[in-house]
Amino acid sequence: MVRLLVMGVFFALVTYLLHRRLVRAPGLSRRAALAADLALVGMLLLTLGAAEVGTVLDPAWARPIGYLGWAWLAVVLYLALGLLLIGVGLLIARLTRRVRRRTTDSGIPAPAPSRRGLRIATAVLVVAALGAVGYGTVEANRPHVVTVPVALQDLPDGFEGTRVALITDLHVGPARGADFVQHVVDLVAEQQPDLVVLGGDLADGTVALVGSDLEPLRQLQAPLGVYGVSGNHEYYSDDAESWLDHWETLGVRALRNEHVLLEREGDVLALAGVHDYTATEPHHPDLPAALDGIADGIPVVLAAHQPRHLDEARELGVDLQLSGHTHGGQMWPLRPFVSLANPTVTGLDRFGDTQIYTSQGTGAWGPPVRVGTPPEISILELTAAN
Repeated sequence: MVRLLVMGVFFALVTYLLHRRLVRAPGLSRRAALAADLALVGMLLLTLGAAEVGTVLDPAWARPIGYLGWAWLAVVLYLALGLLLIGVGLLIARLTRRVRRRTTDSGIPAPAPSRRGLRIATAVLVVAALGAVGYGTVEANRPHVVTVPVALQDLPDGFEGTRVALITDLHVGPARGADFVQHVVDLVAEQQPDLVVLGGDLADGTVALVGSDLEPLRQLQAPLGVYGVSGNHEYYSDDAESWLDHWETLGVRALRNEHVLLEREGDVLALAGVHDYTATEPHHPDLPAALDGIADGIPVVLAAHQPRHLDEARELGVDLQLSGHTHGGQMWPLRPFVSLANPTVTGLDRFGDTQIYTSQGTGAWGPPVRVGTPPEISILELTAAN
């Protein structure tokens, strides 16, 4: 209740500011202003409702609320950026008028920008924001397959050419459901991977309300198995262990600070997995425990939701870390801000003897929108380094 109240106050303030800048400042007619204000209030209510879909409201009937409410936040982002640009333009115009006023001999002040010009700029901004989000919703619904060769030192001959499918950050529940998951599963099946790794943040909500949306994961198959690790969102709306237990019913082996030894053509590779970086006791990530018992000389692939495990992974001799969490920023221009909190944001990077692949994610958190960071299903092809 407190969370909803805080959100209500915050978004009411945002709505008021949008009213001031989009309705009052351009001087819309009474009828147009009323329509705009009703739209702003309606989207405010949808946003508050969206925050409850998957935890209080059943997505079976409330998912349209979640989709529209969260998408509106993306519109607000681009409206805010556009209003900032308009504000800078008005400030420059005001300063220019002052300079002209001081330098002119006529004493006649330069004309101020017309309200008509502000109306045109505001209309262009609204259309551009809606267009960007419209594009982003289409982009977010089309995950594509990214194939990346990864050369590992001392990779056994038996694992040469092994194809690892990495799926992270589905975030189903409030805005997307089983249909989206089914589409992802079908794309993975077409790639015929040898190993499937689920990198966490699969759902937003409770197992009771959202668990059924992950049902298509039951169809995932791979000769070396299907494994998963928790992300931070598994801890937000429900007990993380309940989510991991639910994954197990779908045929996904959850790695809880542990490892498994994968065998292929008589050779061995270790796949380790840890709980999310921000998880608290009793689910605190314990990488030493996950690696305990792995014999020297066996290559180690680590599944860890957040790239921030990297420093410890490098110290403990992990060969390859598989992560997600960052979404690549999800919507332009947020990527630089995401990079402030993560050692790497997307793609394959090397830190010393440890490589890390960070997926941009297959779904989208919050707004079902991606601008400049298309969703991906990562296929990592393991090869031996020369």
